[in-house]
Amino acid sequence: MKLHDLHPSPGSKTKKKRLGRGPGSGFGKTAGKGHKGLLARSGRANMAGFEGGQMPLARRLPKRGFTNTFRIEYTVINIQTLAALENTSNFSPSVLKDLGLLKGRHSRVKILGEGDISRSIVVEAHKFSESAKQKIENAGGQAKVIVRA
Repeated sequence: MKLHDLHPSPGSKTKKKRLGRGPGSGFGKTAGKGHKGLLARSGRANMAGFEGGQMPLARRLPKRGFTNTFRIEYTVINIQTLAALENTSNFSPSVLKDLGLLKGRHSRVKILGEGDISRSIVVEAHKFSESAKQKIENAGGQAKVIVRA
């Protein structure tokens, strides 16, 4: 094979349509766009979801509820999870993040009272359930609430 033998595959290279160049070209007058209507107009930019004048799906479906932008999300951690971590006795959000229990940069922590604890631990969190607070204090520990300004 030599350089002069190289050719593109048949059908891979097609000539550009030359629109509006007279009736002999096959694309004269309306330039292959038909007569009138949206598709014949210049600069036709259909909006996303446009269904040809039919009521679009997004407007046909019922709308319900709303999203509260002021909602505060908490990462929930149970006492049994803290009790399982034998080598740590002081828990704060930064310690919990290092242990892999917290995901995300700005997550707030709520401690729930599922499970039991027998050793004394100090827990700093943004919220505590009543049962969690009681269990921590009954075991001789402290439940410190972090106040966010």
